[in-house]
Amino acid sequence: MKLLKDILYKVAITAVYGSTDRLVNSIEFDSRNVEVNSLFIAQKGLTFDGHKFIDIAIELGATAIVCEKLPANLKKDITYVEVNNSSSALAIIASNFYDNPSLKLQLIGITGTNGKTTIATLLYNLFQKAGFKSGLLSTVKIMVDTNEYGATHTTPNSVSINKYLNEMVELGVDYCFMEVSSHGIHQKRTEGLQFAGGVFTNLTHDHLDYHKTFKEYRDVKKSFFDALPKSAFALVNIDDKNGAVMLQNTKAKKYSYALKTMANFKAKILENQFSGLLVTLNNKEVWTKLIGSFNAYNLVAVYGVSSLLGLDSTKALIGISELESVSGRFQHFISEGGVTAIIDYAHTPDALKNVLETINDIRTGNEEVITVVGCGGDRDKAKRPVMGRLASQLSTQVIFTSDNPRSENPQTIIEEMEVGVAPQNFKKTVSILDREQAIKTATKFAKKGDIILVAGKGHETYQEVKGKRSHFDDFEKITQLLIAIES
Repeated sequence: MKLLKDILYKVAITAVYGSTDRLVNSIEFDSRNVEVNSLFIAQKGLTFDGHKFIDIAIELGATAIVCEKLPANLKKDITYVEVNNSSSALAIIASNFYDNPSLKLQLIGITGTNGKTTIATLLYNLFQKAGFKSGLLSTVKIMVDTNEYGATHTTPNSVSINKYLNEMVELGVDYCFMEVSSHGIHQKRTEGLQFAGGVFTNLTHDHLDYHKTFKEYRDVKKSFFDALPKSAFALVNIDDKNGAVMLQNTKAKKYSYALKTMANFKAKILENQFSGLLVTLNNKEVWTKLIGSFNAYNLVAVYGVSSLLGLDSTKALIGISELESVSGRFQHFISEGGVTAIIDYAHTPDALKNVLETINDIRTGNEEVITVVGCGGDRDKAKRPVMGRLASQLSTQVIFTSDNPRSENPQTIIEEMEVGVAPQNFKKTVSILDREQAIKTATKFAKKGDIILVAGKGHETYQEVKGKRSHFDDFEKITQLLIAIES
């Protein structure tokens, strides 16, 4: 338990009604989780307004309320704290409640459209291999040293972030590597955290259903770097024109990485095969199990962070050579019948283009590239025809199917993807609504030596249709189907 006055430290308060000299047992922003002596923080969300649940929270035992607009009738023995921004207040309060754990370890945030999960996970694995207790906050999973937890968001809510960081501190974790999404930044989930470093991967078409314009999307990412302290480092992909933008106003020490231009950390691809990559990292040659130019970018970012955190370069290179691909990120195998199956989370035009170009760079030209792809519902619709165009342009056969249609009609989503297909590529495409049947059809099309790419869902183990989630694992499904068809 903590005193309310202590956990309000650094919160932008406009008014206080009642005593702040009272104990708080927990911090809640969902009224359903309120218990006796909880502090309830009323947030204005996209769907719900927490201010409507203040009375319910009090009935359940909340003794203190943080809100942007005070209720008409203030109840006796309840403390009300009026703030400018409840989400910002929540983040700072959560940090204070858990004794500001981000100050007690090295927290590294990775942001950008693509590569966040891979870089964060590779860094976690690298530092664990090097003998450091590490933490990971990612889309795929949360790791507190060797303790694993499920992940629900790319960037968890402020209370969860600080809860996990506090657990890391208690276990003696030295470094934590965290994905920082544009949603997380915009919704103030990372406010109140002290970052020792920030990494920018790239910026491409995504989340414009939420941010509305590309400039807004870019500026939200930039605000993360603007907020870094002088003691931190900012490491950006300078091959992306937005990399320089991220550095414009940051107080952090500035560093860059690249494949194409001069940078502090430079990678060069020597060999690119399905068995792995041979690259140089600052002129030091290393063979890795990862594949593709996009992974060369990920690896040089990992090498750059390891160097900036003081890891011996020889130890870093040895560790990098042992790293495995991340679940659902160019995860592949060759079946007994000689078919190469690839599962990738590519759900943006740039990510899909990178994966297909990597496949086409490696293959000899005689193999068929069969792509199974869809687009998520209730998400950015503008990217759908672009995804359709790229898939049909860079594959020899495309099967459009359902991804996670959520509340949308899956057939409508597929039709919006088909709009982007050029006339000369019409014959390459077929639409199969059921994802399992689409993957099954791909396995029937494939012959020895052919390549099947199942794109869009990657590590996800579910499919969401009309608000209902059912078990669906692309890697598991294609493995079963290839075994069945080849036996």
